[in-house]
Amino acid sequence: MQYKILWTPSRERIEGSFMFDFMQQVNQKFQKNFSTYDELYQWSVDNIAAFWGFFREYSGIVYSAGYDEVVDDPQKMPGAKWFAGARLNYAGNLLQRRDDHPAIIFRGETGISKQFTFKELYEETHRMAEGLKRLGVRKGDRVAAFMPNLPETVIGMLAAAAVGAIWSSSSPDFGIKGVLDRFSQIAPKVIFAADAYYYNGKLFDSQEKLRGILHELPSVEHVIMTDYCGTLDLASMPKAVRWQDLARPVGGEMQFEQLPFDHPLYIMYSSGTTGLPKSIVHSAGGTLIQHLKELKLHCDVRSGNVVFYFTTCGWMMWNWFVSSLALGATIVCFDGNPFYPGPDALIRLADELRFTLFGTSAKYIASLEQAGVVVAPGAATIRTITSTGSPLSDDSFDYVYRDWMADVQLASISGGTDIISCFMLGCPMLPVYRGEIQCRGLGMDVDCFDENGQPVRDRQGELVCKSAFPSMPVYFWNDPDGKKYHSAYFEQYPGIWYHGDYMILSAHGGITMLGRSDATLNPGGVRIGTAEIYRVVENMEEIEDSVVVGQQHEGDERVVLFVKMKAGFELSDNLQKKIRSSIRSQCSPRHVPAVILETPDVPYTINGKKVEVAVKKLIHGQEVKNRDALRNPECLEFYRTTP
Repeated sequence: MQYKILWTPSRERIEGSFMFDFMQQVNQKFQKNFSTYDELYQWSVDNIAAFWGFFREYSGIVYSAGYDEVVDDPQKMPGAKWFAGARLNYAGNLLQRRDDHPAIIFRGETGISKQFTFKELYEETHRMAEGLKRLGVRKGDRVAAFMPNLPETVIGMLAAAAVGAIWSSSSPDFGIKGVLDRFSQIAPKVIFAADAYYYNGKLFDSQEKLRGILHELPSVEHVIMTDYCGTLDLASMPKAVRWQDLARPVGGEMQFEQLPFDHPLYIMYSSGTTGLPKSIVHSAGGTLIQHLKELKLHCDVRSGNVVFYFTTCGWMMWNWFVSSLALGATIVCFDGNPFYPGPDALIRLADELRFTLFGTSAKYIASLEQAGVVVAPGAATIRTITSTGSPLSDDSFDYVYRDWMADVQLASISGGTDIISCFMLGCPMLPVYRGEIQCRGLGMDVDCFDENGQPVRDRQGELVCKSAFPSMPVYFWNDPDGKKYHSAYFEQYPGIWYHGDYMILSAHGGITMLGRSDATLNPGGVRIGTAEIYRVVENMEEIEDSVVVGQQHEGDERVVLFVKMKAGFELSDNLQKKIRSSIRSQCSPRHVPAVILETPDVPYTINGKKVEVAVKKLIHGQEVKNRDALRNPECLEFYRTTP
């Protein structure tokens, strides 16, 4: 394979980084003589407890009680117990800074602007936390959000975390059914919501959807409404209270509930490929220590930096970048279309607000190039560009260094909702190779396995992790015996985390991601499931059956839907419009297929399971080997010849 270096950090950049400083302190503490990242990485995975224990000290995480041991058994997956005995609060760690420096800057695509200093953020969170207590929210209760990416969303999360509640959020562009598929599983007591949101210069009302959601969620006792767009109709909203009426001024110091390291903080959701989305529970301590490792060491974020991620509140990157507050950095929340009113809208915002870290998706970078955006040299302050959601193409690497910034750490990163963090990401001490993620994350015992479960280098294999790490899910909601959790990650290789991604791990430690090895869809870098689409399409009277897959197309992945028609019906233009409209309204715009084609049959296994992986392989020109397991293998030939 050919490896081309596009960027090399200066000696000043390397030696001024937290990663370099951490390596020197490891050398001093453990009598080592490491001089490279590879040496530090290998030590971190060979000495899991020593690494995470020392990073806890280095990170400055605030605990109210010490711990008995770092981890009981790093080879115990799932079920390893981390920092037993420790007590802390996630919100308390994010609200340590309380001065007049900006903590959150908000910009909407229409020009709406807000700002909270660290002092104001602390005070507003205090008010909302007391308000939640008055509503009866207690430790372990679920608090949900159906919100745009507003400062109020961050404040609501911090207030919930402060009292020990569990936070779960969904983007307001999801349909009613998509939200209910998630929130109905966790029975939230309170929902935060906004009246509407803007996208591409248009206002989209959220209140009608919200009323539909509340009608099917009897667990909700209170709805806390934010009047973001000036269209709030409080009288028509059941159980509603206005934000300002609840977040009343309070006195004294804020009391942060001190909780075990593994106390639930977030409930995230899988894509729902084979049924309802899995409700993945992440701990406060595991989330915090993993995020700080990635933000501080791998992204070199520090106090006074300005951190931006283009994300909705339903994507784990929102949870990730919000943790930057614990480092004293300013976070920038943006709501809307990143290409409105022009394709360089976020580039101009980055210059105006002096971003230090610019986080986005691979699709966004590819779209910038397609739009012909060439960034004029100027006072750009960006030091790191992070890209995730889907593999960043070679052409996008070239574009960034040719037309955006020549001196920047382009850190393609990869992990997921399952771990609320990254398996592999950037390193300020390493060069950037074209098409590659720079390195595996410290303490993440990542490997690349062939079909026989053996490590391979410089060729395609499966992404696995061979040792436990703190941000593993503590459990799945409504999974008392742990069967769903175990089957999600540990059936392929017992005792080893199987992630479902294809990758190439190079001999020099870089990683090339090759996309999902399962049936999960990934359009525009957002992982979504097929089951949600099936629940819409297969309820239509015209359609007998269907299969939906992701197809690599022009540097991204597009959703392709094959439908088997019932006798007497045809796939007309009007029916295609109906299918797309139904999916958009009941799921989300991201679920809408780019291509709809008629198929004579859908492949199934002998025991009746739809075989999406076979279809996906065939439309990419790959072979399907295990045809004996199929009930109707003769139908595969159609997909082989499909463009």
